[in-house]
Formats: sequence, C-alpha cells, structure tokens
Amino acid sequence: MTIGVAASSAARPQTAPNTIDESVSSGANYDKAEFRLWIPGEVDVIQAAVILVPGSNGDGRSMAEEAGWQDFARKHRVALVGCRFTDKPHDQSFLEEYADVSRGSGQALLTALGALAGKSKHPELAQAPLLLWGMSAGGEFNYEFVAWKPERVAAFVVNKGGVYYTALTSRAARNVPGILFIGGKDLESRIHTIVGLFEVNRRAGALWALAEEPGVAHVVGRSIDVAKVLFEDVLALRVAGPNAGPNPLMKPIDEKAGFIGDLKMKTFQPVAGAAPPTVATSWFPSARVASAWQAMVTEKPFEP
Repeated sequence: MTIGVAASSAARPQTAPNTIDESVSSGANYDKAEFRLWIPGEVDVIQAAVILVPGSNGDGRSMAEEAGWQDFARKHRVALVGCRFTDKPHDQSFLEEYADVSRGSGQALLTALGALAGKSKHPELAQAPLLLWGMSAGGEFNYEFVAWKPERVAAFVVNKGGVYYTALTSRAARNVPGILFIGGKDLESRIHTIVGLFEVNRRAGALWALAEEPGVAHVVGRSIDVAKVLFEDVLALRVAGPNAGPNPLMKPIDEKAGFIGDLKMKTFQPVAGAAPPTVATSWFPSARVASAWQAMVTEKPFEP
C-alpha cells in the first residue's frame, strides 16, 4: 500500500512517492514484518539506508516520518526504513525470537528492501549499505543482523537490549564499526550481557565502542545523538557517493587511523602511537565520534 505525497525532485521526473509501505508474509521466527520507506524527494540516488527498529514487538514505521531522522536523511542522501517485527505467540515473551535474524526475519528485511526499491524507483536501495539504529530488541536485531550479513552494514548500534543469540561474531562482523550502549540504571542483566558481548568481540579486534550513559535506565537517552555522529562519519569514511555508481562497494576501515577510549579514565587518544592496552578499550572511527562518546559517559553536553 502506498501513502504520502509525490516526490518533487526535478532530477527524478517520475511520480515516485516519498513514503511507501511494504509487508512480508509470516516466516519461521516472526509473525508480522512490516516496513515504511521514506526518501527525500530531492534525492536522485541514495547512498545508504537507515534501518529503524523499535523495542519489543513494537511498531517503528512512524520513525521514518520523524523530523529529526528526515533532516538527517536530507543532509546525507539516505533512505529511512521504519520496521515492525512481531513474534508468533510463545511462552517466553521476554525472548524476541525475531531478533534471531538468520532464521528468517533478516531475509524479510532484505526482501522488503528489494520490493521497496522497485516501488520507489530507487533500484540502488536493494543493495544499499545499511546503518542500523534500534532500541532494546531493536538493538538485538541489529547485532544479529551484523553477525549474519556484515557485508551489508556500514555501521550499527546495540542499545540496551537483553537477549542475544550470538557471542563471538565473525571477523567480517567485527570489522563493522559499532557502538554498544548501556544505561547505568538499566537492569543489571542487560548491562552484564552487553558488556560481555563487547569484551569478547573487542578482545578479538572488533571496531566497537562501549558507551554507558550513567543516569539513564531503559530509555533512548542521548544515544540517538551519538549514533547519528557515528553514522555521519562512517558514511564519509566507508561509503562512496553516488558519483561512484548506484551500488558502490563499502570501503574497509583502517583500525590504526581510529581512536581508542579508556573505559575507566573516560579519555581517548589516536590508535597510532598508543601503547598496547592492558585493559578493555573502546574504538572510534574519528575524533568526533570519540568526543561524543566522552561527553555521554561524563554526562557533559556536546554538539551532535
């Protein structure tokens, strides 16, 4: 079903709508899989897609119509895809089975992107690099999607989720830049789980950061602002612009060109020239991302 208004871009004379809905039939590990695409009308070729996944069994389709995300999309020539996944009834409702993306829900997203690429007259969407944003179960979905299809993901966040299906990810997944957010007042089980995922993968060289927002519980907090800084800088570092063609390959990240953060001291420095760490550290693709992280963990203001 199509909703919304017609695109106004002079460079795209077709009457492709800005906003399109799509759904995929029930699968092995999910009941509903429904999606809403929004593309700025003035964008001729998108360079990536931001995938917006809400908390447990929630409907995140309206997130694609939020002004803040739409401003981000216009600035960076990206599509927005708001998602709704729900579980089939089962007796352990605290486990989101659809977060185990390799069992079917991940393919549902890819299938939807292919269909939306045709409906929107943006064929590049079918293979576009993905920026994965999610809260709670949405962060679980993101983590498992990176573990399953790392070649599709430019950057991702884990955001205060509780149950994950993969521990040590592949080298390819560990090379996808990410931030794992925890709330200092969240349930200890969630905090311990995410810290454990971070530590085992970071020890194996994951290009990830752990970011604690001390004063928050199970809420988004300032994680959305830090994530947007991550997405902006990774787009510049990894994703070639539309001049490189409709489906450019993502560039690898140079670990030595990044920055490392001391989780205890809450400071950061360039990787180049730093002494080998003796404790767990966070990794950042840029000083700007590291500065946003530092502001969050020290509860100081920062400019997104």
